[in-house]
Amino acid sequence: MTSPLSHQVDPRLLDILVCPLTKVPLRFDRDKQELISDQAGLAYPIRDGIPIMLVEEARQLDDREIKK
Repeated sequence: MTSPLSHQVDPRLLDILVCPLTKVPLRFDRDKQELISDQAGLAYPIRDGIPIMLVEEARQLDDREIKK
């Protein structure tokens, strides 16, 4: 079971984070607790409220998940 604190990410942090690969802003997927880089096709996980901004930790998006 996930604690309520794991879903808390500082909104100010979300405003300044960019994809480490493409340097473009990210979109937040609250349900999956991921930061999405549509341009790179990657989803960076958020664990215990901390965005993991490492390309090697990111999940590859499939074509249906990418917003154009």
